[in-house]
Amino acid sequence: MSDVMQNSRFSNLTLANRFALAPMTRTSAEPDGTPNELMADHYEAYAKGGFGLLITEGTYTDDGASQGYANQPGIISDTQVEGWKTIVNRVHAAGSKIIVQLMHAGAQFQASHHTDQPLAPSAVKPKGAPLGFYGDQTEWQTPAVMTEADIKTAIRGFVQSAINAKAAGFDGIELHGANGYLLNQFLSTHFNRREDNYGGSLDNRLRVVVETIEAVREAVGNNFALGIRLSQGTVTDPDYQLPEGENGFRRIVEAVRDAGADFIHTTDGDVRRAPFTDGEKSLAEVVRNAGGVDLIINGGIDETNHPDLAAEYPEALLAVGKKALANPDFVQRLKDGKEIDELDFAMLQPKATIRNEIEWRRNQAA
Repeated sequence: MSDVMQNSRFSNLTLANRFALAPMTRTSAEPDGTPNELMADHYEAYAKGGFGLLITEGTYTDDGASQGYANQPGIISDTQVEGWKTIVNRVHAAGSKIIVQLMHAGAQFQASHHTDQPLAPSAVKPKGAPLGFYGDQTEWQTPAVMTEADIKTAIRGFVQSAINAKAAGFDGIELHGANGYLLNQFLSTHFNRREDNYGGSLDNRLRVVVETIEAVREAVGNNFALGIRLSQGTVTDPDYQLPEGENGFRRIVEAVRDAGADFIHTTDGDVRRAPFTDGEKSLAEVVRNAGGVDLIINGGIDETNHPDLAAEYPEALLAVGKKALANPDFVQRLKDGKEIDELDFAMLQPKATIRNEIEWRRNQAA
């Protein structure tokens, strides 16, 4: 067994091991975004299953246009914060740490308790079609273009949500800058067609991301874990590439590191995939080579390849998604030498809710 099972220091946290639960949308909060007992049971199961760190699903950050899915949790009201406190306390009691992923949907918007109008860097729809297991919408809406005032409002939402996360007892926060959500949209030349200080050159497209990290860091202080998830591709356009290539991605990494991020969480279809037309490095390799920031890797990690990846990235956490969905006790199963189940996507039908998963498991056991 590799040292992936040993106690690990990450950011300012001491973890039981180097396995992290990847963030996964479950659309199972109350209609007003309040986390509930079902969610508490859900996250506690992963903590009891042995994961050293849990990263929550994307959690919306303001009462404007940040929510992207019906029954998505938020962290903007007192009742939502109280709901998260219950979850955090149960995860801590089970021996794990937990950080909240803060997300603004931007153009990747399917439903909201607060508005019917998405906001995004430009009036550009996502490619492809909305994801059916997150809602019933069949076509993307055209978003309204964010004004500079809208941008400042979004940044303030991230800041206040980070403050709320600290009050809820979370061990840190992860900004969602991947998979086609707002911060990723500003980096993307597909979504970002602006001609002001927030569009055009890579430095301009980076501006919102940097300003958000700087503002959040100032609000939460230096001793609270703060990171960002980064990708090139989106949930409906996995093959998107930055026109600036590998050097451009390194510039993004350096910028978020210098702005105050403790860690970067890379996500791709495969950890080792080289997604750049002009280079042979993976996203994770670029972050590792840049240095000065902790790393979480995600993409196809399972029971067969985790020892090699743990050795290849000896300081990184390994974030597990699909195999964790199939096996909430994935880490404990590895320790005990038990069989790891494959993910049956029927578990996520017709919607990827916790309740549907419970019903699927009940049927399998019958």
